Amino acid sequence: MDILDESTCWELFATAEVARLAVVVGDDLEVFPINFVIDDRTVVFQTGEGTKLAAVTIAQRVVIEADGYDSSRNKVWSVVIRGEADRLTDFQEIYRVEKLPLRAWTDHPKQWFVRVRPTEVSGRQFYRRRLDG
Repeated sequence: MDILDESTCWELFATAEVARLAVVVGDDLEVFPINFVIDDRTVVFQTGEGTKLAAVTIAQRVVIEADGYDSSRNKVWSVVIRGEADRLTDFQEIYRVEKLPLRAWTDHPKQWFVRVRPTEVSGRQFYRRRLDG
């Protein structure tokens, strides 16, 4: 196992197609899949009204995790970003973020943008064990 430096974590995280957002909801933890874009070493995602938006608005502390596999090097990686989430309300910032390459996967309305400002970025990579004998 290798511990990844922060720059490598961001490079790998940027290659993920989906990440998981963990938030506190009341006395429970919830995990949601998100598609996202990296914007100046912050993570931006879109969401609609609901539990996810309420949780990031109230609690603000979140964890985002993504994994991947580099088949050319037979390595598996995992990156965890801990941070503070803010629903974007400044129109100048919203207009700028709308131009980022962030596209919803569904037709469900997602009118809110959320930015996660990292407080900690960490990652690990492992050599995958050969499964063919």
